[in-house]
Amino acid sequence: MISDPTPHRAVRAQRTTSVASISGATSPARRSLLRAALTGTAVLGAGLAIGAEPAAATPPTAARRKRPTNAKEALRELNEGNRRWRTFRQQHPDESPAVRQALTTGQHPFALVLGCIDSRVPPEVVFDQGLGDLMTIRSAGQVLDEAVLGSLAFGVLELGIPLLMVLGHQSCGAVKATVEADASGEELPAHIQYLADQISPAIDRSKQGDARIDATIDANVRRIRARLAAEPDLAAKVDSGALSIVGARYELTTQRVHRIS
Repeated sequence: MISDPTPHRAVRAQRTTSVASISGATSPARRSLLRAALTGTAVLGAGLAIGAEPAAATPPTAARRKRPTNAKEALRELNEGNRRWRTFRQQHPDESPAVRQALTTGQHPFALVLGCIDSRVPPEVVFDQGLGDLMTIRSAGQVLDEAVLGSLAFGVLELGIPLLMVLGHQSCGAVKATVEADASGEELPAHIQYLADQISPAIDRSKQGDARIDATIDANVRRIRARLAAEPDLAAKVDSGALSIVGARYELTTQRVHRIS
């Protein structure tokens, strides 16, 4: 189950440069422009879109699903969506013409998911969500860098998303490569070594073989969650009750998502 969150409190503030600089370093006017541009409330040059067609009549409006407004509701919705997915009862919600039209003027995602690039674990699919429901950031092994941190900060600080989930998964290739390179002492090619350097502090050396890889997947999720909770501006949101940061894992064999404490 992935419901009933307990907000993860910041335990350390180790970064000297907070992700808050994304929002705090700009004037109110520039922040408004940035927010409008990135949320889609400013729609410019729509006629230049690839495949643009002549304007058609506005599709009839239809009531959207009741949207989660806090972390507990967001987790419940993700849990229900994952249940639909793994029992082959997908609804593919929020893809109607009315929803597509409504989303041209803005977005209000209810959850932010930091996941892996693995093609088998797309968050919108495994949680059976649609357009405008999730903001997703994906990097191999959920590795954090400034671009990822800035993207997460935007979702929380500018869009007010109440739930941030770090989603690892069974048989993570990035974690496996890191563990195997650590054991062999070999250098990984090109920028892949950067990923290994970021993941290696999570290696669980109390286990061996496949068990070490599996345990490191969970440890990596915990470590990333702790790092995010230590970001001062994210921590302030957690402390105020406006944000919950949780860790979770997707099992390829069962298609189930479960919480990692």
